[in-house]
Amino acid sequence: MTYSVAVAGASGYVGGELIRLIENHPELELRTVTAHSNAGNQLAAVHPQLSHLKMDLQETSAKVLNGHDVVFLALPHTESAAIANDLDAVGLVIDCGADFRIESKERWEQFYGTSHAGSWPYGMPELTLSDGGKQRGRLAGVERIAVPGCNVTAVTLALAPLVTADLVETDDIVANLTVGTSGAGKSPKVELSNSEMTENLKAYSVGGIHRHIPEILQNLEKAGAINPQLTFTPVLAPVSRGILAVVSVKTKATQQQVVEAFESAYADENFIDVIQDLPETSSVRGSNRAKISYRFDPSGRLTVICAIDNLVKGTAGAAIQSMNLSLGLFETTGLNLSGLRP
Repeated sequence: MTYSVAVAGASGYVGGELIRLIENHPELELRTVTAHSNAGNQLAAVHPQLSHLKMDLQETSAKVLNGHDVVFLALPHTESAAIANDLDAVGLVIDCGADFRIESKERWEQFYGTSHAGSWPYGMPELTLSDGGKQRGRLAGVERIAVPGCNVTAVTLALAPLVTADLVETDDIVANLTVGTSGAGKSPKVELSNSEMTENLKAYSVGGIHRHIPEILQNLEKAGAINPQLTFTPVLAPVSRGILAVVSVKTKATQQQVVEAFESAYADENFIDVIQDLPETSSVRGSNRAKISYRFDPSGRLTVICAIDNLVKGTAGAAIQSMNLSLGLFETTGLNLSGLRP
């Protein structure tokens, strides 16, 4: 069966990455691409690498999007909710923004400052849960999916198995992330900041204000943590894509227990590799893979490092992976891609 697909917000980084993956998917047919300020332009005008697709960007409206089997919303945060309720003639809607990720109304309003639109089934199949299952078991047949944040994915995959196995203290988690510039989005303001990134590193959203914090805490609670405490600091780096998360926690485990926890959680996962060497973002660039490694510190802390591509495993790849589960397809369909060269 071939599913008809629309990508709303196709002019952005995530939209372009979704189109790349959709083209590689044997069960998907891209029929519609939409944008806001770029509506009316050709897709190739904003994504020259897609010049072989002779498609025009249409307006982002329910009228244009309804009637497709699958709609991906790659819109700015807080804009998906405004249109999602009107997509009543779509089989599956997948939101790549933040609008439906957070279950707590209070946390949403604290970090986003708008009305809470509710929450959708969460699109991180590999998330270990305190009841012994994984999140993928909650995605089969669903009609709405909220894709995780990219930074959230890196930190969660690094920690969740250890939390579920009760091997670490969760009252003093420190996560420092080095993030590629595409993680900040695509807009004239962001493009200007990117031009300032040459030979430069810049921390942002420091001091407990980053919007991914409540989502990370929510995931750790699902994994079994009680009242987790997180210090989260992202650093923008002069690379176009990639996240390297360095997460430090107090441990109460032996090395063998850590080995067994990661083995139990990820040995059968198609897209997660627990490796001996320290992960590098170049090894996952353009792929839906996460690479994880860890080291014990004499201070009694455990450092876990996770490398992902923020545009693929961090967003678009997770969206396709979760879509596959919802539609009853093989989870890996369309995602066994070779990495991209820098």
